[in-house]
Amino acid sequence: MQKSSKDNRQWTVDSGQSKKIIKILLFVLLLVAGYWSLVTKSHAQPPSPYAVEKLSGQKAPDFTLKDINGNPVSLSSFKGKVVLLNFWATWCPPCRAEIPSMNKLQQMLKNRGLVILAVSTDRAVVDVKDFLKKNPVAFTVVVDYNLSVSRSLYKVFMMPTTFLIDRKGVIVEKYFGEQDWTDPDIIKEIEALL
Repeated sequence: MQKSSKDNRQWTVDSGQSKKIIKILLFVLLLVAGYWSLVTKSHAQPPSPYAVEKLSGQKAPDFTLKDINGNPVSLSSFKGKVVLLNFWATWCPPCRAEIPSMNKLQQMLKNRGLVILAVSTDRAVVDVKDFLKKNPVAFTVVVDYNLSVSRSLYKVFMMPTTFLIDRKGVIVEKYFGEQDWTDPDIIKEIEALL
């Protein structure tokens, strides 16, 4: 009896495919972890991951929140600048991990018109103040303690989530999960808007 060629086939995956599969699995894991963090922290259903997609190419919704000193800060006050709008929380490990590279990015590009505005979703300003005393930042931090901006306006479903907004106020890119903000590809995307 002769074996068919189907019996002799083996599944092989080259290293390029393996890397793609691993990246996809890590992305899915980040989405699930971020979603779970948001659900358990706020005890409310976060927006659907699909809702955020509608914001691409749209004018970034304006808002006013208070910084850690109680001063009001509006997104519209940065009109004409490129804004990296980051939603984060002190209880979120990936959020904390990306702060050093975000500080470096701010230092590198602030004189060219980049503004980083970080919106904390912590429930108490004191938590944010305590965190920032130990982990100073080179950018503005405001607090969205009732999640009115993060959930209602920006449909944030995981932490961190970051929006890149051009000089005209249009959302041109979204980043989900922890990023290395000094990555050459990310810097190139931002510099193209400056």
